[in-house]
Amino acid sequence: MAARLLIEDGHDVTLHARSEARAADAKSALPTASGVVVGDLSSIEETRKVAEQANETGRFDAVIHNAAVGNREPRRIETVDGLAHVFAINVLATYVLTALITAPERLIYVSSGLHLGGSADLEDLQWANRPWNGHHAYSDSKLFEVALAFALARLWPTTCSNALEPGWVATKMGGPGATDDLALGAVTQAWLAVSEEPAATVSGAYFYHQKPSPTHPAVHDLDVQSGLLGACAELTGIEIS
Repeated sequence: MAARLLIEDGHDVTLHARSEARAADAKSALPTASGVVVGDLSSIEETRKVAEQANETGRFDAVIHNAAVGNREPRRIETVDGLAHVFAINVLATYVLTALITAPERLIYVSSGLHLGGSADLEDLQWANRPWNGHHAYSDSKLFEVALAFALARLWPTTCSNALEPGWVATKMGGPGATDDLALGAVTQAWLAVSEEPAATVSGAYFYHQKPSPTHPAVHDLDVQSGLLGACAELTGIEIS
């Protein structure tokens, strides 16, 4: 939906899909997209390849990080890298793509209002030493995503880096009982990507429906930001300068 809004506004858009089959589906749904990069974000190696494909197309003006898995996993699922599935996709893949894709003018990270209930504890990011709780794991991951966005706003002053929540909308992740407006879920993503309005060209802000919204205090904590970057660098061997 965000891609469609951007294309309708005259922009060139590259999509992402998890597999070649899903790439074909995405291109069929939006044939005017410029292309599709392909890779399963639960794998560090495949995520690297997504970044390589993205860089082959040239520097992007904006990158929207909106791929994620939800809060309904009934048990801890391990990826091919031996990492917790939710953390690997929602946090680590976003970190890898941010580090390896040529820095754009704008970075947009799609978080969730549930990040307000997350924990910034960095001691057991992989849920190896505590009972699994899918809701808490998801909330934590979305908190870390905002912390990543704010860390990049601080480290890369020439890039506008912001986060947002699309609302509780009726996607496969949100479920059929969601009460927010699905049509509005993509609007803030597209707005932050291209708008020249002063409100959209800030950095280190968090939005809900194009308006600043409260955040968990931990996302502003420099120790949390630095600790998260360090943990991700240790897991991947990739550092964000």
